[in-house]
Amino acid sequence: MILTTNSYSVFGIYTFFFLLQKTIGKIATCLELRSAALQSTQSQEEFKLEDLKKLEPILKNILTYNKEFPFDVQPVPLRRILAPGEEENLEFEDEEEEGGAGAGSPDSFPARVPGTLLPRLPSEPGMTLLTIRIEKIGLKDAGQCIDPYITVSVKDLNGIDLTPVQDTPVASRKEDTYVHFNVDIELQKHVEKLTKGAAIFFEFKHYKPKKRFTSTKCFAFMEMDEIKAGPIVIELYKKPTDFKRKKLQLLTKKPLYLHLHQTLHKE
Repeated sequence: MILTTNSYSVFGIYTFFFLLQKTIGKIATCLELRSAALQSTQSQEEFKLEDLKKLEPILKNILTYNKEFPFDVQPVPLRRILAPGEEENLEFEDEEEEGGAGAGSPDSFPARVPGTLLPRLPSEPGMTLLTIRIEKIGLKDAGQCIDPYITVSVKDLNGIDLTPVQDTPVASRKEDTYVHFNVDIELQKHVEKLTKGAAIFFEFKHYKPKKRFTSTKCFAFMEMDEIKAGPIVIELYKKPTDFKRKKLQLLTKKPLYLHLHQTLHKE
């Protein structure tokens, strides 16, 4: 009898969290629909502000809400973003499996990841600020990457952050063997204040639906002597990201790179 009671209790808790997860997933879908409506060039919005307001009582009573969801939508699958180094402990997929994950996806990506880009710092006399435009990245399976974005960080020789980490929005489009971003990254430190041996890292990340997490596919980095106004093309390396730059392995022998453009601002 005790076993039956405990089993029922565990089942009830499991059911509660399952339903809660499903509700949160549906709310996420509605937010995506509203975001898409705001970005649409069509005059008639598909998901209106009035619709979004219907979610307010659900959010206020998320733990006790037991009524029917007001919209007939499917929940967005929960996505797991791995902490630095955590991915090294997981079983990596083969190139063939990874290449087929997003087959048939459209040529343009929805803006699902808003990005965490920061504004340019105030200028200081005699000091240089750097703007890096991430133009595009070349990959043999560019068309099969789902919701790709790039994480930008500045590390010292020990892999310690020297500036806040920034994420780009999801890529704007893909074409042939390229994923296009065309976004500006404002370096959050004056160039002259960076420590000797520092490097700027670019981690290309994408969503893996089979494993339900966002994974680093490859990375690139730019050292201080490469900071020069104008275009630059840098090589891509295999994951996991090696912030200390001790064991680097090129991603491919093919001529595919990360394409950047640098602009220096100095008073």
